[in-house]
Amino acid sequence: MMAGYGNHMEYMAGMEVIDSGLMEKVMSLVEKYEYRQYTGNDVERALRQERLSLEDYGVLLSPAAAAYLEAMAVKAKAETRRHFGNSIQMFTPLYIANYCENHCTYCGFNCRNRIKRGKLNLEEMEAELSAIAATGLKEILLLTGESRHWSGVEYIGEAVTLAARYFSTVGIEIYPLNTDEYAYLHACGTDFVCVYQETYNPGKYEQVHLRGPKRSYPYRFYAQERALRGGMRGVAFGALLGLDDFRKDAFAVGLHAYYLQQKYPQAEISFSLPRLRPYINNAENHANDVHERQLLQVMLAYRLFMPFAGITISTRERAWFRDHVIGMAATKISAGVSVGVGGHTAEEKGDEQFEIADPRSVQQVHQMILGRGLQPVYTDYVRV
Repeated sequence: MMAGYGNHMEYMAGMEVIDSGLMEKVMSLVEKYEYRQYTGNDVERALRQERLSLEDYGVLLSPAAAAYLEAMAVKAKAETRRHFGNSIQMFTPLYIANYCENHCTYCGFNCRNRIKRGKLNLEEMEAELSAIAATGLKEILLLTGESRHWSGVEYIGEAVTLAARYFSTVGIEIYPLNTDEYAYLHACGTDFVCVYQETYNPGKYEQVHLRGPKRSYPYRFYAQERALRGGMRGVAFGALLGLDDFRKDAFAVGLHAYYLQQKYPQAEISFSLPRLRPYINNAENHANDVHERQLLQVMLAYRLFMPFAGITISTRERAWFRDHVIGMAATKISAGVSVGVGGHTAEEKGDEQFEIADPRSVQQVHQMILGRGLQPVYTDYVRV
């Protein structure tokens, strides 16, 4: 344990502890996962299965499976078409604040990074939401830095209430909350919650989360379960690929989602695949050994392991890659993105979290989807 920083495997004051046991199950299986043992024969056997076992899933994430990407892609595309048809859901994120209380070594919002901080007031929020809604989008993801002081639950609740007037689906990507707080935001109009564990390796997690509430590994791990207990319709999972061993982290993400789906079968499960990106004051922050082929392999493995799960491809990735994975494995794509605070109606009030790689507008992404013989979808959920 790093002196003076607190035990990263313990909860801090005010953090809800739930009786689950899921974390221990996932960590135990990940610790035993030895992906170098698998061969091409194992991959071929896994691809013949109608439904993947946990071991089959691990096989498809192994180096041996890298030679079978084409076969994986063919099967993944068939599964995607079977469960999602030719529809591609469109959305955009809106950062409403970038204040943060955590010192995370890989993130542009970390509290030690000297950037322009800001938050939107309700009037500015409404202007942003109105401008985004005018593009035709019906799904919004609201994001903040992780600061209860600057972006309290009530402030986020006001933002959600406002967003629900303009959008049929509202998601949040904020700091983890207790069950009653998730219930409050659900009552305000939140439909789904995105929380990324960053890395499932406790040792690495300790090294990169130096200070702040985010240092508590178990509290973050159980965020999705608390969100579902709070009434949320869906939850999203992901690891920041390249922060540690991406194969083990991807394996852990799948296990986490799989076991939670078993426990809460009504939940809508989705995956995101963020990679490390450069940020202000740290232009050398790159995803170690996670290139597009590795990213594709993880995405295809997710699809084949959990064929009903949504998969989002973000503007962290370049346009060419995004264009080719939609319909094959990805089912949701962002467009018209700004990753600073605001930025849709006026100059950004706060600096960006990371650099994006695909700056295309909603209309440009819409046309791209049509050009690939797919159907852009703006509304897939109606409030009653």
